Amino acid sequence: MKKESILVCGTGIAGLATALGLARAGFDTALLGPRSMQEAPSGDLYCPRVYAISGSSQAFLTRLGVWDMMDERRITRIDTMEVYGDASGAVTLHAWQAAEPALAWIVESSEMEKALQQALRVFGIPWHAHKFDRLEAGRVHTDEGAVLSADLLVGADGARSALRRAAGIAHHSRPYGDTGVVVHLTAQLPHQNIAVQWFTGDGILALLPMPDTSEGHQVSMVWSMSAAAAQALLDLPEAARRQRLEADLAAATGGRLGQLKVRSPMFGFPLFLEHSGMVAPGVALVGDAAHRVHPLAGQGLNLGLGDVQALLQVLAEKEAYRKAGDLRVLSRYRRARAEPVLAMRLATDGLHGLFAARSAPAVWARNLGMACVDRLPMAKRFLIGGAAGR
Repeated sequence: MKKESILVCGTGIAGLATALGLARAGFDTALLGPRSMQEAPSGDLYCPRVYAISGSSQAFLTRLGVWDMMDERRITRIDTMEVYGDASGAVTLHAWQAAEPALAWIVESSEMEKALQQALRVFGIPWHAHKFDRLEAGRVHTDEGAVLSADLLVGADGARSALRRAAGIAHHSRPYGDTGVVVHLTAQLPHQNIAVQWFTGDGILALLPMPDTSEGHQVSMVWSMSAAAAQALLDLPEAARRQRLEADLAAATGGRLGQLKVRSPMFGFPLFLEHSGMVAPGVALVGDAAHRVHPLAGQGLNLGLGDVQALLQVLAEKEAYRKAGDLRVLSRYRRARAEPVLAMRLATDGLHGLFAARSAPAVWARNLGMACVDRLPMAKRFLIGGAAGR
C-alpha cells in the first residue's frame, strides 16, 4: 500500500520537528523551505534566541531522538522561578514542589535546529530548498518553478505564513504596541539555576539562566517594553545603548544578580496576540503560523510543539480509509488544540492586561493575589504543572 504523502512548509523548529515526527510515524514526508545559512555558535558565543523548554516538550524531543543529540553543556536547567510584582507581591516556584525534575530547560534555537537537521538527514527526508510561491488546485508552486503535491500540507512557516494566506484560513492579529528586547548578559553573581521575572508596571523583565562563559556567569534577558521605549534604546549608539540598559537593569533588578554587563548584540521584536482557524481541506497549521501569544510565560515554542504532538496523534489514530488531508480528520486536530491554545492565550493576555493597569486598586489587587498564591502549595503545584505542559 502506498504511503500517504505530507509536505511540511517551513524550516524552523516547528517545521523540522513536524517533518521528523511524520517520517518516524511512517508517512512519506518532504520539507519545503530555505535552509539556514548560519552555523550554530560555539564556545563562548551563544545564539541570541533561546527558549524555555517545558517538561512535555523535552519528553517529546527525547522521543524524537533529538534531545540527546544536543550538547548538554549548552543546556541550562531551571530549578526555581522568582516572580516579583510592581509592589510587594512575589511568588517563588520550585520544581520539587510538584515533583518535577525541572521547571524548564533553557536551550538555544540554533542547538535545536542543528540537532533536528541532523536527524532529518539520518532519515533521508527530502528537503526542497525553495520558497513557497502559490497554491493552485491543492498543489504547491515554488519560486523555482517546481510543483509539489501531497495528501496533506502542513504550514509551519511562521507568523507571516504564506500557506495560511494561500489556503484562505481565517487569521486574527492584535499588536500589543510592545517590543521584546533580547540580549545576553554577564552577571556578577551566579544564577543558581533560577529564572527571575519582574512586572515593573511599564514592562516585563525576565532573566533566564544560561551556561557560564570565560567572562563569568551568564543570563539571557527578555524585556517587554513599549515600542517607543525600545526604539529609543535601540536607536542609541552601541556604547550609549549598553550604558543605558545596564543602568536600567540595575534599577529594575535591585542588584538581584549583582552588576549586569551586556555581552552580546541587542535585538528587538514586536509583540502580537494572534490566532487562526488552524485547518482547511488538505492544510493544517502548527506553531507561529497558527497562533502567537505574549512571551511573558515563555510558552510560545512549547505551544507549537504541542500542536505537532497533537497532529501526529490525530494522524496516527485516523481511520485507514480517510486521507491525512480529510477535513474531518483535521477538525479533530483543531478541536484537540482549541482548549490549550485558548487557555494560554487568555492567561498570557490576561496577565499582560492585569499588570498594564495603573490604578491603585489594580496594583493592590494583583500584588495581594501574588502574595496569596505564594502561600498556597496547591496553587503552586497547579502553576508548575501548567508550565511543564502536564
